[in-house]
Amino acid sequence: MTVTQEDAFYDFLDGASEPFNLDDVISFIRMMDPKQAGRLRVELSSLLNSRKLAFQVDSRRWVSRRGCFESIPFVINPSKLELLNGILIPGHRCIPFANPALLPHEYSFFWKGQPIPFTTTEGPPDEFYPYYSLFGEEYAPQYVAKDNPENEAAFNSDLYEDPPEVSIKTLDMRNVYREISFVPGDHLVVRCRDWKEGSFDLEKVAKDMWSRADIYAWIEAAEGGFEDAFEFLGPGSSTEEQLAYAYWYGGKRMWDIPACSLEGFIYEETDRIETVPYGIETRFWYAGKEIPDISYISGSQLPPDQTVVENILLRRQIPVSEYVIQSYIRDALFRREEDCSSILERVVPPVIRLEERESKLLNAYLADTYEEFKPHYSFFADQAMGPIRQRVGELHTAVIDLYARLKKSGVEPSALPTHTYIVLSQIQNHAAAVLEDLDANETLPQDELEAMDSSLDSMIDTYDEIKELIEEAMTTNRRNNLSVVNPSKGGKFNPWRMIQAGIGGTNVWRRITAPEHFRLADLHRIIQSAFNWTGRLNYRFSIDKPVRGITNTGALEKMLMIGELCSEGINELAYEYGASWTVKVIILPRYDGGDNETLRCVAGESAAPPELMEGPLRFRRDISALERGPDKERQAARQELGPDFKPDYFDIDDCNRALDLAFPVQEAARGAGASTGSKIRRIEDQ
Repeated sequence: MTVTQEDAFYDFLDGASEPFNLDDVISFIRMMDPKQAGRLRVELSSLLNSRKLAFQVDSRRWVSRRGCFESIPFVINPSKLELLNGILIPGHRCIPFANPALLPHEYSFFWKGQPIPFTTTEGPPDEFYPYYSLFGEEYAPQYVAKDNPENEAAFNSDLYEDPPEVSIKTLDMRNVYREISFVPGDHLVVRCRDWKEGSFDLEKVAKDMWSRADIYAWIEAAEGGFEDAFEFLGPGSSTEEQLAYAYWYGGKRMWDIPACSLEGFIYEETDRIETVPYGIETRFWYAGKEIPDISYISGSQLPPDQTVVENILLRRQIPVSEYVIQSYIRDALFRREEDCSSILERVVPPVIRLEERESKLLNAYLADTYEEFKPHYSFFADQAMGPIRQRVGELHTAVIDLYARLKKSGVEPSALPTHTYIVLSQIQNHAAAVLEDLDANETLPQDELEAMDSSLDSMIDTYDEIKELIEEAMTTNRRNNLSVVNPSKGGKFNPWRMIQAGIGGTNVWRRITAPEHFRLADLHRIIQSAFNWTGRLNYRFSIDKPVRGITNTGALEKMLMIGELCSEGINELAYEYGASWTVKVIILPRYDGGDNETLRCVAGESAAPPELMEGPLRFRRDISALERGPDKERQAARQELGPDFKPDYFDIDDCNRALDLAFPVQEAARGAGASTGSKIRRIEDQ
């Protein structure tokens, strides 16, 4: 598929309002570019399916986003802040009903056929973030920044602090609210006039016009739509994609009113769907469950019709397009390298072994492209883009190298921090996307380059953090393997285990060394100490299969040692604490603790939630309010979390002091595995 044909394909989707088949698309494309392409049908089908650009009606037909959403009504419930100020903040309210190529401040709205004027509203950024959170909480600052050039400059001036005040484009609703006597609880029903242009009609529905039974029917359809989307998409490529497919699978009841606003449904109405961490991003997912990790780097930037060069790299787990490789070539020219001999080592780090045939083919491609670019390259014209391209190229190379070394080390995924591979994949995808953008002769606009530079700083910080954790895991893995091969002096093997405990629905986890003779009762005390909990709630361990014919975990807790659990093939179990918290416990491979090994925490992340909170959803909402909510919500969150609570704070020394109090050194040393003097009540005892 040529570039012109691909552009024509996207133009077709923007205009398609009725179901279509591949013949319709091919006919349209050939009007724009009559060049024959024998694989065009296969490439189009692959593009539609891999990028989820349209919804599949049956085996032969699709419907575009425009065709699906242009006629569907949806609901916005203005907040008290908006009503008091006579405004409406479009924010995330129109996804997935608006063209995702548009930003919220580019939408237009109509009341009784007349355009609603815009105004500007000033305030601290955290007052506006909740209106953009459905894009992903991590992206809310970017949407506020992109509202106008002044905001972007203010955010770029300090990467680690939000500006004190920003200005965003809002709808001036004063006349509308007065005309219809709009009060809190009333609804705005919205219909898309033109999906491509992002224009919408508004109308009012009074709060007492809809029955609660009708709302419940919509909520049920929405929950089913989200869950079906999770089954089909998994976490998807973005929250916008998840929302689009939730509506698609939600079907006719979700496509009609009475209905909830989408933000009201997610944050107030459902207990089956919630936002969860997904690497360095967020997604919607089943409430109380984590998104499963992957064990590879997935290349969302790859075209479906890979070239020979792209396929070679993909087989080596380097999922990049030729545009990324060409960006590396431009970087070599910016570095004033006389030939392309060093480019291959940047694209394919030395830790990855290529076959001789593959090396020859890649080197030939690099040499040909280098010679093609060289006569037209201007070092002086590249002064704005060159340094950014160089930095992001080095980051991309480092990510691929770290991933390759991690896979080569043989470290089990369970021994790594949650979503390690997802984080690496996200950094690689972001870096590859920037490299593609920088594969250009003409200099990009200054504001785009500044945004790239800012995002690059953030990516590098994230990479440095994950790299430290990965290298620690690889070092531990090597040490453990050596310990098994070379037992301690005298031939006596002292078996220990690394225990990883993570609180479900959060990014809070701890990794702790423990002897194999410890029982589940001791593991309970470890978890309580590691998360600074006090044992005020009932608890139990949940294991998938019976051990020694015993299904009662209360009995297992007293009888079974960690090492015996592993000998039964059980390396994962759940620790249920109260009705709100589930801790996933992973028992990592054994190692020789030697004569001087002690119970200790060796790694961890983030502050643990107070044990009496209502669970991970409430915890995440409080953290969000603490970081970017209005003053009232921030105060309520501070009261629940505690006056000194810092979400990202974790002190390994504090954790080890708590473990020392719970487990005097003498107890661990003498092998007294039974829990003594515990006043904790188990669920089975009630």
